[in-house]
This record gives sequence, C-alpha cells and structure tokens, in this order.
Amino acid sequence: MNKLPLIVTLCCVMGSFAVGAAEPMLAATQFADRVLRYPPGAPQLSYLNIEETVASPVPVLEPQNGRITYNDDLTTRVFTPVDGRVTRIVAKPGDSVRLGDPLAWLESPDYIQALADLNDARARLRQKTIERDRAAALYTGEVIARKDFEAAVFELEYAQEDRRRAEARFRHLNPTLDTRQTSFALRAPIDGVVTERKILPGTEVDNAKAEPLFVITDPTRLWVSFELAEKDVGKLHLGQPVAVSVEAYPDRIFTARIDFISDVVDPTTRRLVVRSELDNPERRLKPEMYAKVTPLAEGQSLPRVLNTALVTEGVKTFLFVEREPGVIEKREVRLAFHGPTTSWVKEGLKAGERIVTTGTLLLNAELSGQ
Repeated sequence: MNKLPLIVTLCCVMGSFAVGAAEPMLAATQFADRVLRYPPGAPQLSYLNIEETVASPVPVLEPQNGRITYNDDLTTRVFTPVDGRVTRIVAKPGDSVRLGDPLAWLESPDYIQALADLNDARARLRQKTIERDRAAALYTGEVIARKDFEAAVFELEYAQEDRRRAEARFRHLNPTLDTRQTSFALRAPIDGVVTERKILPGTEVDNAKAEPLFVITDPTRLWVSFELAEKDVGKLHLGQPVAVSVEAYPDRIFTARIDFISDVVDPTTRRLVVRSELDNPERRLKPEMYAKVTPLAEGQSLPRVLNTALVTEGVKTFLFVEREPGVIEKREVRLAFHGPTTSWVKEGLKAGERIVTTGTLLLNAELSGQ
C-alpha cells in the first residue's frame, strides 16, 4: 500500500486546523451583550485611541462669537487740550507710566497764551492790591472819599477773580502751575501701560481731532463681550461663569464671570450685549482678539467627551468604554449638552473612566457583525 498520499492528506488537514485555530485568537470575541474582548497584541487595538474622561462645567449655550476689548473702567484715551507741534516723545508703547508723568512735549501757542494770561492776572492783582492799600491809607487820613476807597476794594476783588480763572485754565495745562515751563507737557491722567501711540516727532496736533494721541490701560484686566440672541436671555445671569478660548491658544481655556447684561435689545439684530471682565496676568490676550465665549452652568460638572467618541443609533447614544485592557463595552449614555465638537454626559459615564475616542465606528461594525 502506498502511504505517501495519505501522509500528505493528513498534513494538509492538520495545517488547515492550525491556521483556523490561530485566526480566532486575533479577532474580537463577544462574551456578553455589547462587550468585545481582544487578546494582548491584537492588531485591532492599534487602531484605537483610548482616553480618560475628565469632569468639567456644563455649558448652557453653544460657544458664542465674542471679542476681547480694553476694560474701559481702567482705560483712558489721551487727547491734547491744545494745538501745537510735537517736539519730544517720552513714552512709547509698552512703557508703564504713573499719574502725571509726561508722555510728550509740545510747542503750543495756546499754552503760551494761557501762561501769559496767568502772568498778567497775577501782575494786575499785585497792582490792585497796592492801589487798595494806598486808597485805605488816604481814606483813613480823610484825603479821599469813601466811594473812592470802595472802588479800589471792588477792583481788587475783580483782579482776584481774574487770577483764579487764569490759574484754573493754566492748571488744566500745567498741574504744577510752574510758570518757568514754556513748553506744554502732555501728561498721563492715570497709572497704567501705554498700549498705543499715534504721534511722531514733529507731528502737528489739533485738539479738535477725535483720534487719541495715546491709549493707557491696565492690560492685565480686559473685557470679553458677545451678542446674545433674544431667545436665550433667560439662560444667563450676572455672576455666571463663562469659558473663553482664542485661536492663539487652542489648548487653553480662560475663565471669567458675567458682570454686565444689556438692558436694551438691538431692534435690528434682536440681540443684546453680554460682557465679562477677564483676568490677564500673563498678558497673553490682546484687545481686539476674536474669542469663543461659552456660558457655563454654575456648580455643575459632568464628564466631557469628544464627539468622535459618540455612536448614534436612532434616538440612542453610545460610547465604547474600556473596562480593563482588551475588554471594551458598548454602553448607552444620556447627554446633558451636545456641542459642535464636545459633549457632556449626564448618565451612563463617570469621570475617570476610559473611553474610545478614535475607532468607534470600526468597533461598532465588528460588534454588529458578530
């Protein structure tokens, strides 16, 4: 009997069993309802991204388009009270200044006229004082009539009033009333940081122009504002927390609280302004940056998940949760808020649990096919 064909046949059959036994070791096995198990090193695991969930405050609205601006309570725009020409600039953007520090020096006919008016008023006051004293002496000696003495007194009072008016006008231009200073100093009206400067040496300035020469503010405290739709007014209140994000720092969230809600709805847009004060100690945020502002529910934190982790089937929503390494459960959850990229889970998930954020569709297809 020829045994060679039989040996070949047996080898082929055993080889096919060996291959068939090896393949199931790499495939997922469903050992309970909606649960997948993978052995260590299974290739399917390399396609999954699994992350731990973190609890965070729940939004009450989708992110609103906002804008970061100066805090007007801590900002001043410096205009010139006189016409003139800039002779020297002292402050530049980024400089810290104190109240009364000179920002720039100007040659100004208006200032010179105010200085001359003050000197004239003071000289006239001295003259009228001497005339009043002389009239008092003559009246005491019965050389002049009483009406002449009274006229000298009245003229002295008029001169005193002229001096006070001239000093008030000049003090507006020169708080120290230093008459030796013949150039006008444009001074800082508050403490802060110079953030803008609109003049150059030799610039002719006009006190009638609407554009400020300098802007001084506290850049560590800004405002962020957005326009709220009329239908959402009832969802917000003063003191409510908001989360602020900007494109410049996509991985960072800045927090603030609502401190102003407009009392008037714009009749055209049917929106009203909502504003928050934003702490900016590192000065990373800049005025006129665009921002996304998300009003949050106060005192409520729930697990936050990326929308790529969600699987929707009809009206139900599911997540794939890692019970232990290689064991993944498809779990139904209820959402508290569904945003454009992120959602918050109300029921079915706890903070700290690990979920699949990439590869959920592959898992769902594999589970459905078993």
